[in-house]
Amino acid sequence: MPTAAEMVAEAKKRVENLTVDQTARELDSGDVLLVDIRESSERAEHGVIPGAVEAPRGMLEFWADPASPYHRSEFQPDRRVILHCASGGRSALAAAMLEDLGYTNVAHLDGGITAWSEQGQPVEKVERME
Repeated sequence: MPTAAEMVAEAKKRVENLTVDQTARELDSGDVLLVDIRESSERAEHGVIPGAVEAPRGMLEFWADPASPYHRSEFQPDRRVILHCASGGRSALAAAMLEDLGYTNVAHLDGGITAWSEQGQPVEKVERME
């Protein structure tokens, strides 16, 4: 049975891994869905990347699947989707899962919001939802 670390490493081999600069350029250039898969408590503690859509990892498959009764319209299999988490492990796994669902233009921010903020990119504070 693989470890979580091995699963993340395998996912990173399968998906497009973006740097902070690459992600910032894509966000500046157009119609990209940036998805924050962290939990609300993480978002409240560490802030959010402006414009990111909140989709906690536990609901992502249901919100992204067009056949699901929980599907959210911003999730479209042919739309450019960039996922991020705190450091890049969960987002790599989530990107691989979206590819398995048929998404064709998926990537993740390697290093997550930690790398994003360390490199001076904007982060907004949010209130914690109970």
